[in-house]
Amino acid sequence: MRRRAANVVGKEDRKAAMAAYKERKSVAGVFAVRCASGGAVWVGGAPDLDKIQNRLWFQMKLGGCPHRSLQAAWNVHGAESLSFEIVERLEDERLAFARAAALKARVAHWVAVLGAEGI
Repeated sequence: MRRRAANVVGKEDRKAAMAAYKERKSVAGVFAVRCASGGAVWVGGAPDLDKIQNRLWFQMKLGGCPHRSLQAAWNVHGAESLSFEIVERLEDERLAFARAAALKARVAHWVAVLGAEGI
């Protein structure tokens, strides 16, 4: 009986944690990946800055990053030489298309400022 009660509490905690995760606000913005060894910089935009680094590193670890020059830097210099930084956070945009347009414009700005390759 005790074991069953513990499972019910565990399920409720898990459901509450999942609900809180789904309700959290995502922050869109611009990020940069820098290669210390090669000196290259890549700039990209993401609708959720909290998730993009894990996604990119996972893709590169598996050798399936769609950005060939970034994947090549990972292959040649390794994960240790790459660093991730958030360049700019965008204010909350109510409409998805407005946020996408603002994000695209800010990425273009930072590509020019940093002399980076856009991803």
